[in-house]
Amino acid sequence: MHEAVSDALLFHRLQFAFTITFHYLFPQLTMGLSLIIVLFKWLHLRTKEEKYNLAAKFWAKIFAVNFIMGVVTGIPMEFQFGTNWSRFSELTGNIIGQTLAMEGMFSFFLESTFLGIFLFGEKKVGSKLHFLSAFMVFLGSWLSGLFIIATHSWMQNPVGFEILENGKFVLTSFSALFTNPWLIPSYFHNQAASVLTTSFVVAAVGAYYLLKKEHRNFGKLYVKVGVNFGLFASIILAVPTGDLLAKQVAKHQPVTLAAMEGLFDSVEGAPIVLIGQPNMVHQTLDNKIEVPNMLSFLTYERWDAEIKGLNDFPREDWPTSIPGLYYAYHIMIGLGTIFILIMVIGTFFLWQRKLYNRRWYMWILMFAFPFPYIANLTGWYTSELGRQPWLVYNLLRTNQGFSETVSAGNALFTLLGFIGLYILLGLLFLGLVGKIIYQGPEKVNLNKAE
Repeated sequence: MHEAVSDALLFHRLQFAFTITFHYLFPQLTMGLSLIIVLFKWLHLRTKEEKYNLAAKFWAKIFAVNFIMGVVTGIPMEFQFGTNWSRFSELTGNIIGQTLAMEGMFSFFLESTFLGIFLFGEKKVGSKLHFLSAFMVFLGSWLSGLFIIATHSWMQNPVGFEILENGKFVLTSFSALFTNPWLIPSYFHNQAASVLTTSFVVAAVGAYYLLKKEHRNFGKLYVKVGVNFGLFASIILAVPTGDLLAKQVAKHQPVTLAAMEGLFDSVEGAPIVLIGQPNMVHQTLDNKIEVPNMLSFLTYERWDAEIKGLNDFPREDWPTSIPGLYYAYHIMIGLGTIFILIMVIGTFFLWQRKLYNRRWYMWILMFAFPFPYIANLTGWYTSELGRQPWLVYNLLRTNQGFSETVSAGNALFTLLGFIGLYILLGLLFLGLVGKIIYQGPEKVNLNKAE
């Protein structure tokens, strides 16, 4: 590839990687938080205790700020399909355009409409309809995730399509798009990850209040809800969703599995590597700690099953950045294991009725909340780096889908602009959310306009 074209592709990829990384900091919280808000509203409806209603309103304010940031940072990505990836959009728009349009028309409008009712309409609609508005916000946010992941799953495992003589992809089976075997485990894995992020955020705020000895009733409620949801989500992430998704990778993208595990040569009874560093020069893993035969068993449920290594595949089909993919995958797995441990400890203390008095554990909860964000992002990096060098797996390469008329200089200039703007937006977001948390749940009033 010509050097100038190669530079342009690099900066197009970096720009999209940066914008989608920053953007996904927000949907992962809104999807999980919408579920917990529904829980608080349901508890209020059932018990009539006002603390649950105040808890729902408190998190609704944070949800609203988070939702707005998600919208603001999501819009540029839609334009990037036309500005940076015009060839990809031209060839696959008949398929991905449908799911992305459905996400906007159905999910976004549903979520945003009922969010307005939830934030400002409680006195007008009553408690039951107010609960219903919270549920519809939850439904809209989770439908949004479904449509986006249906798009992503088609790119990973294209189904129900044909390619015309002009190279354009057209959908031949709408049902195939939503029965894609990649979709279900990927969707529930993503949603469980969102719930996990939210669980840590909710628990962290509760731990903060308990450590400060302020808003103790809410602090206990948030920690209890966060630990319970966190334990459930962390386990679901590993089994069954993570296991089922890994099996899809093994079946449809075996070269990706080899790269994720740093496996260069085929092995019968392949070990799973806990720690190691890929050495691309010698095609080995340095300083590795491994569990014998475990990878074969987890993948094919046979201790002696053969796992194909990278050298069994054409080098041009290897993932573009094997070290990047390897480390992203192992960071995700390592953090996921730590999350299970943290939540098991918390559940044990909760069962012993000693949870709220364990100050050292409250400190862990308070400072642990950024790590689920890291695990979520490295999980997406694993998926996206694993699909490379393809945009549509085995059908359309990444270097065939970008906008060659947009120069490297233009892509770099706009990337720097996004970085500067998003830093400002991030600081504004942290300031607003910090103010809400500092004021506390008792001062929440969403109905001032009434």
